[in-house]
Parts: sequence; C-alpha cells; structure tokens
Amino acid sequence: MLSVDKEVRVSKIKAGTVIDHINAGYALDVVKILGITGHEHQVMTIAINVPSKRIYVKDLVKIEGRFLNKQDVNRIALVAPRATINIVKDYKVVEKLEVKLPSIIEEIVKCINPTCISNAGEPINSRFYVESEEPLMLKCHYCGYILEKADVLRQFLV
Repeated sequence: MLSVDKEVRVSKIKAGTVIDHINAGYALDVVKILGITGHEHQVMTIAINVPSKRIYVKDLVKIEGRFLNKQDVNRIALVAPRATINIVKDYKVVEKLEVKLPSIIEEIVKCINPTCISNAGEPINSRFYVESEEPLMLKCHYCGYILEKADVLRQFLV
C-alpha cells in the first residue's frame, strides 16, 4: 500500500513571481487576466485547490522570468483580493506584496453597457469605482452601470 504524502510539492523558481493565496478555483482566471496564453516560453506552475493554513484551500501560480507591474497587480486584485505576490530572485523571496484593490479601477475592464459613452468610440478611458470587494461590484463612472465579478471576468482589457 502506498503512503499518502500530505505535502504539496511545487518546484522553486530561480527568478520571477509567485502569486499565492489566490481564492480557490481562480488560478486560471488570474493567468487569463495577465494575458498569459502558454506561448510565452516561460516556465509556469499552476496549483489549484491545494490545502492552506491561512485560507483553508487556495490556488497558486508561479511564473518564471516575469515580474508584475502595478496594472497587473490591480488586475489580480479584482479576482483574488486576498492574494500575496512574492518576487523571487536567485531562488529567494526578495519582496512580498499584499494585493489591495484600489478604490478606482482605470483602463483594466470596460463597461458592458452598450449605451455607455465609454463604448461610443470616444477617446476616454474606462473608470470604475469599487462599490464592494467581496462580492466584487464595480460602478461605471460614466453611466453608473454595476459590474459583478462574472462580468469582469468576461471582458478584461489585456
């Protein structure tokens, strides 16, 4: 009989980003909103529904050779507001960041209201106010339309 190993084993990365404590089931959404297709020739590890002492069960994404900018972190905050970002260099975590959803979201998602001025071809940037983090609710600056998490996941501006 085989013994069951209760540890999750994920290889270390030399340099890149580890996105940890993603809400269970949202790792693939995090990868999608970062615009990662799998054709980037970067080593990536995705772990889904793994045990966590902090949040019971979590997802995890490790991306070799990629470091996130502020826009990337804001994108992650929309789908994984409790995530942590670890910057790794020479196999060591050199910086830890807590994801924090800003009160105003600009140029990340677009309004799904077809009559919104932001969808009329005008040279304006999308802007939303965070009405609620969990459940996620964003209010369009221009028309007042409320977007929920499912709406956001369908139409990221990558």
